[in-house]
This record gives sequence, C-alpha cells and structure tokens, in this order.
Amino acid sequence: METNFPNLSLRPALFYSWDIGIRFELGVEWKIEYDFENSPYLKGVYKRAINLFKSLHLDDEEIFVVANVNDYGYKKVNIFYPFVRDKDVLYKLKHKVIPYVFPEDDEEGRYITHRFMLRCKTSDIRYVPLLKAICNQDMGIRPSIFHDIFFININRETIFHVYDDRGCDLLAKSAETIRDIYNTYNEWILDYDREEIDKVFR
Repeated sequence: METNFPNLSLRPALFYSWDIGIRFELGVEWKIEYDFENSPYLKGVYKRAINLFKSLHLDDEEIFVVANVNDYGYKKVNIFYPFVRDKDVLYKLKHKVIPYVFPEDDEEGRYITHRFMLRCKTSDIRYVPLLKAICNQDMGIRPSIFHDIFFININRETIFHVYDDRGCDLLAKSAETIRDIYNTYNEWILDYDREEIDKVFR
C-alpha cells in the first residue's frame, strides 16, 4: 500500500485523494418507488458494480479486501464470514486499530477505526453478494454492509471502492493499468468529474 499509494488515506472519497483514478456512476434514473429488492434501478446498479469488479480482478489474482469499521462503541463484527468460500481463508484475516479515519468529524478524539485486512485470491471471495450488500446500504434492503470495503489488487496495483448505490472509485498507480477500463466503460463515468478524468488519459 505505502509503496504503490504513498500517503494515501484509505477512506472515502478516494477519487479526490489521488491523481490517477476514475469515478463511475452506478445508479441512474433513481425513483423512490424503486426502493425494493431487485428493482430495475438496483439491477442496473448491481450490473455495473459486478462488471467493473470482474474487469479489474481475475480469479487467480492476489488481492487485499480491507474493511474500515468506525468505532462509536465497537461491537464484534463478522464482515467477511458470509462472503468467503473456504472459511480457512479467514485465518489470514488481520486486524489493527488505527486513528479514526475522519478526524475532521471527531474534534474531541472519541472515536477509532478498526481495520480488517484479508489477503486472498479473487476466487476466494463471493464478490457478487458482497458487492450487492455494499450497494444495498442506503436502500433499506438486506443484506447490507455499512462499512467501507476496499479491494486492493496486488498484481495490477489498483484500488476499487464501491461507496454505495450511487457510484464507485477506481485508483491506480499508473494510468496505463486502467486505460482499458476507461475506454470500455467510458459511458459510465460520472459526468461531474469527467473533465478531470479525461485529462489523466489524454
């Protein structure tokens, strides 16, 4: 992490913290009546998130799955358990306590962040239900995950973060690493940031 992304704080919004990245829009044409399981809106969100993930992570590639659990009165969590195929992989799970990742929101210094890190292969993770759970977090639909989950691809030197049903960030050490993603999924780029993103790949 420090080698490929020096001084990067692993927290939202990643796109605005690194020079090389893409911000994709996942949810389009939302309507309040679409707040139900497998609605047309959510099917579109899932499709984009899953397609982007598959394009970035081959089954045999080594990845870190990192979860930030912000502690406002910490209770034990089993974030990864439902989403790991072989439970023996969980013996590789690392945990450390770090300063609260949003210090600007904690002037009194009351909070901390628990960071869980799992090194595995992409194929070890049931990433389809995991991505869906992340996308569900603001929709009132279960299963849902409210913690920030980051996928760090060791081989490609990328970081992928779906922040909720609205969108996701993709960071890379080199623009060339993700140029194919930029070209293939160009229509999904968030228009608000498109001008800055286009500059990176010209």
